Amino acid sequence: MTTHYDLIAIGSGSGGLSVANRAASYGARCAIIEEDEVFGGTCVNRGCVPKKVMWYGATLAHALGEAADYGFDVTRGGFDWGVLVEKREQYISRINDWYVGYLKDSNVDTYKGHGEFVDARTLRVGETTLTADRIVISTGGRTVVPDVPGAELGITSDGFFELTTQPKKVAVIGAGYIAVELAGVLNALGSDVSLLIRRDNFLRTFDPIIYETLQTSMAEDGVNIVTNTSVSALKKTGDTVSVVSGDSTLDGFDCVIWAVGRRPNTDTIGLENINLTPDADGYLAVNKYQETPVEGVYALGDITGQAELTPVAIAAGRRMADRIYDNQTGRHLDYSCIASIVFSHPPAGTVGMTEGEAREQYGDAVKVYSTTFTPMYYAFSEHQYKTAMKLVVVGEDEKIVGCHMIGKDVDEMLQGFSVAIRMGATKKQFDDTVALHPTSAEELVTMR
Repeated sequence: MTTHYDLIAIGSGSGGLSVANRAASYGARCAIIEEDEVFGGTCVNRGCVPKKVMWYGATLAHALGEAADYGFDVTRGGFDWGVLVEKREQYISRINDWYVGYLKDSNVDTYKGHGEFVDARTLRVGETTLTADRIVISTGGRTVVPDVPGAELGITSDGFFELTTQPKKVAVIGAGYIAVELAGVLNALGSDVSLLIRRDNFLRTFDPIIYETLQTSMAEDGVNIVTNTSVSALKKTGDTVSVVSGDSTLDGFDCVIWAVGRRPNTDTIGLENINLTPDADGYLAVNKYQETPVEGVYALGDITGQAELTPVAIAAGRRMADRIYDNQTGRHLDYSCIASIVFSHPPAGTVGMTEGEAREQYGDAVKVYSTTFTPMYYAFSEHQYKTAMKLVVVGEDEKIVGCHMIGKDVDEMLQGFSVAIRMGATKKQFDDTVALHPTSAEELVTMR
């Protein structure tokens, strides 16, 4: 017996959940297929949510160190990694349980197992066959482990969230935001951390004001940043792991973390059965309506290679359902000018073009305003983390096309400013806004 739906999403991450729930709210009959044990995808179970919990713990570790600067007599005892992990997992478990009720209340059916295309309207999940007018591929991505000798001696970011004890000496390999975030958390919580990157800088797709400031801060915090290092092998040395790079070897690690990228989960879902071919990296091409070249088949989230962020998948899925099932003609996600945050120490945020991207497109019409300062919070601290901000503007009206910030609390500042920038705000409009004083955010409306 075959069950038919208006829409089926393969994957219960941010994209699949959002499109199915929104479509069901308009009366569509929807289902989600999930092969993991729990719903929520990477973000909830092995990404954003557990990462942010660990980041909060690391932030508290910094605050304890700064308390004496404010006159508190604080005696720091030991840190219990197991307690933090236990509470984190309890929190995630509550979210998982909530999803079960949420989907049931939303009248979205769920199927546990691996979904695979039979044809463009038919999916097989184990012994179950399902059909739908529309099928959404929202299978997300998975961590990558490079093909080098001894690679299995390392773990990925997934493995990081499985650690029940805190590693004493860690090598984090990678230059993206995941590598930077994990290195910062481990360092703040007391591990001896080395961050190995292939070139001179990490976060190279970000504006230089971010990666230059952050690299300095992390080095001052004690992270051993090893540049221009391409790892060729991992080796077991007694009870520890050694990292080999050419003629050089770093020894004594009880944990090595691969954070060298992710790959889309598009290679095992039967795309060959519907003549849909991913690109060389596994991504699926879609138009602005999330439509693949196969009629009735859509793709959402990280597998499209467009701004691989949880809120992006949510927004794209909801807009897709609005358009199809609520007659909101033309509704789609505009992928330009999307803000993002790196939960480093200190955090960094960006929206719009980097200075380099703006100059490449607009040439001499680009002007930059920037500032670097010590936030009041650190005014009399021994370790004074800098805050740095940059506005990239274009033309005579100085329209703001990029905003880049790093420093305490910028993760909470950026949301409001990103709304203004997306609406086309100019530097003069920022200048005409009365500042909130004393705050770090006021610097963005008082720059000269």
